[in-house]
Amino acid sequence: MRVMVFVKATEDSEKGTLPSPELLEAMGRFNKELMDAGIMRDAAGLKPTSVGKRVAFDGTSRSVIDGPFSATGELVAGFWLWEVKDMEEAVAWVKRCPNPMPGPSEIEIRPFYEMADFQ
Repeated sequence: MRVMVFVKATEDSEKGTLPSPELLEAMGRFNKELMDAGIMRDAAGLKPTSVGKRVAFDGTSRSVIDGPFSATGELVAGFWLWEVKDMEEAVAWVKRCPNPMPGPSEIEIRPFYEMADFQ
């Protein structure tokens, strides 16, 4: 089962505050565990929405919206792409993750659609 694991943005991440050296080291160890277990397929941190853009669609019309975007709790600061046996395994791995932000934070797990879902 493939899942996308989203690290939700916080006020700090939207300000462009970089992780501390200690957090980078802890995340590096966690990522190595994921790789050693054969789970991690990809991962990356995202720059703040202040340097991002959105494209809004309405029929054939397109409009570009410059960041920053509001609703910080709904924004994404980073992600992992994992291959796990089931959602329970994904949750267990997320529970082992260092807190990705200096304060309160959330990580969201979403499964991908697979071809079997369309048959």
